[in-house]
Amino acid sequence: MKIDIIGAGIGGLTTAIALKQKGFTARVFEQAKEIKPVGAGIILANNAMQVYEKLGLKDFIEQNGNPISSMNITKANLQQISEIDLTFFEKKYQVKNIAIHRGALQQILMEQLTTEELYLDHQLHKIESNQEEVLLQFENGHQEQSPLVIGADGLRSNVRQQLFDKTTIRHAHQICWRGVTDFDLPDHYKNELNEAWGKTDRFGFLQIAENKVYWYALKSFSDHKEEFRGEKIEKFFTEYHPIVNEIITSTSQNQINTAEISDLKPTRQWFHQNVCLMGDAAHATTPNMGQGACQAVEDANVLAECLSKYKSQQAFQVFQKLRMPKAHQVVKTSWRVGKVAHLSNPILRWCRNQLMQFTPSSFNQEQYKQLFKISNI
Repeated sequence: MKIDIIGAGIGGLTTAIALKQKGFTARVFEQAKEIKPVGAGIILANNAMQVYEKLGLKDFIEQNGNPISSMNITKANLQQISEIDLTFFEKKYQVKNIAIHRGALQQILMEQLTTEELYLDHQLHKIESNQEEVLLQFENGHQEQSPLVIGADGLRSNVRQQLFDKTTIRHAHQICWRGVTDFDLPDHYKNELNEAWGKTDRFGFLQIAENKVYWYALKSFSDHKEEFRGEKIEKFFTEYHPIVNEIITSTSQNQINTAEISDLKPTRQWFHQNVCLMGDAAHATTPNMGQGACQAVEDANVLAECLSKYKSQQAFQVFQKLRMPKAHQVVKTSWRVGKVAHLSNPILRWCRNQLMQFTPSSFNQEQYKQLFKISNI
């Protein structure tokens, strides 16, 4: 059976690979004329790496990334508030959490597809669905008729906007800067994610390859997302540990990306006739749990399994039933974490830090155990 996928992000490409390994003919249509490496890293957490192990891609990813065995929340001076030790899950699932450049991951995934399976410069113009087939019309004049279509086209999904009930994009009133730089981290930071929380701002950094650091910085804005335009980022982080400003100032401007933090308010329906949404198109989340791409990778695994065992609409129903509760829990939890991380009241910040410091490690471990457990069909 032929299955067409709209969008060549991490979720769309992984879905195509998973479907291909199940014997389907999968094609990916991407609006960009070329896929350029974005100046950003990504953490493939344990749940995503379990899927990539199943797809035979674990070794390629590990060879191009860097293992992360600890995630730390700290004060601005990098004094630890809480720690998640990931070695327990490394032993339990026999895979590591890998930090990797997003461009390197995309290249690994694209190499699994042929030119007949990945079509660039195909921006979707119109999609029409009935019980028998789906008509795809692209801006370049190309048309396709497909028995099944997967919408993997992100937060502002064209597929979702045309076929599904109106949805709500929520804005967190936070700006995020992301950068990649050549930087030699001290040894004790090389296998850690450290995220420092300040006053209505935070800064995270980790190594994604040898002498290559990915960092992100977030700050709440009062009135408008453009209010920080033209400002030097390091100006907002002068009260942080000196390494924070060293990392920022070492980064070329063309390696820094700026975006407003947003998510998709949880919806009730991910499929319509022969069309199904996945990844950010279905359940876009804020980045506060590092699970956006990981949840899309889980979607790819479950969707391919469902389509290999059930007819299309039943497969979509089972997929939604299996994936919606967890994906929506991630969206809701991530939204709350983003608000808690940016508290402006010093008393509330002190209470937050105390609570996090004295939360038993067994409690945190249990939360991540649920997060890293992938669905079995």
